[in-house]
Amino acid sequence: MIRAMYTAASGMSAQQLNLDTIANNLANSSTTGFRQLRLEFQDMVYQNLVTPGAAQSPTTVAAGLQIGLGTIPAETEVINTQGELNETDNPLDVAIEGAGFFQVQLPDGTIAYTRAGQFQLNDQGTIVDTNGDPLIPTITIPPNATAVTITQYGVVNATLPGQQNPSQLGQIQLATFPNPGGLQLMGNNLLQATLSSGDPILGSPGGTEGEGTLQQGYLENSNVDVVTEFVQMVLAERAYESDSKVVKAADNMYSDVNNMAQ
Repeated sequence: MIRAMYTAASGMSAQQLNLDTIANNLANSSTTGFRQLRLEFQDMVYQNLVTPGAAQSPTTVAAGLQIGLGTIPAETEVINTQGELNETDNPLDVAIEGAGFFQVQLPDGTIAYTRAGQFQLNDQGTIVDTNGDPLIPTITIPPNATAVTITQYGVVNATLPGQQNPSQLGQIQLATFPNPGGLQLMGNNLLQATLSSGDPILGSPGGTEGEGTLQQGYLENSNVDVVTEFVQMVLAERAYESDSKVVKAADNMYSDVNNMAQ
C-alpha cells in the first residue's frame, strides 16, 4: 500500500507539471510566433517480483510478475506546426510561411532564432526585433527611403531620392535545423541552438534547403489551439483526481489494517 501511495503521488506530480505546460500554452495563445509545448511522460522502474522467462521446473514463466512504480515527465516537445497568418499592413511585419527562423544577434554577440517577425527600426535605421536585437544579416534603411518592400525571397528594396528604380538594401536569410524540436527556449520569443537541434543551415527564403517564403505585412499567430488545450486541461484534471483517489484508497486500507490490530 505504501507503494501504491508513492506511485499515485508520481502521477499527481506529473499531472501538475502537465497543467503548468497547458497554462503556459494558453497564456501564449496570442503571442506572435509562439510554438505549442507538449509534455511527454514515461513509466518508471519496475519491481520484478517474478522475472519473465525465469526457470520454474519443468517450465519457464511466460509473463512474470512486474509492478510499476509510477510515471515521470520525460521531455517537453515543441510542436512546430504552422500558425495562421494575420494581416497587419505594417511594411516591417514579416511572417514565415513554411520552415525556418529569423536570426537576431543578442547583446553578448550570440545568435538567437525566432519566428516572431514584428520588426522595426532603431535610431540608426537598422532593422531590429522588439527586444532591439538586430536582424542578421544586418539591413539598414536610410531615413529618406520610401516604398520599402520585402519580397517572398527575402530581398529588401526601397526607393531613394533621385532614383526611379528601387535599390536593393539587403536580403533576409532564414535558418533551418535538422531537429528544430531540439532548440532551447529562451523567452522573449527567442530560441537557441543546442547539440540536439544541430547546427543551423542558412539559406534564402524559398531556397533549396526547405526554407519557407516570407509574407510582408503579415505576422504568424501562435499555433496553440485553445479548444485542444482546454480538452487537455480537463484530462489532466481527471488524471490528477484519479491519482488522488488512489492515495485515499490506500490510506483507507491502512486504516482498516490498523483497526484490525486493535
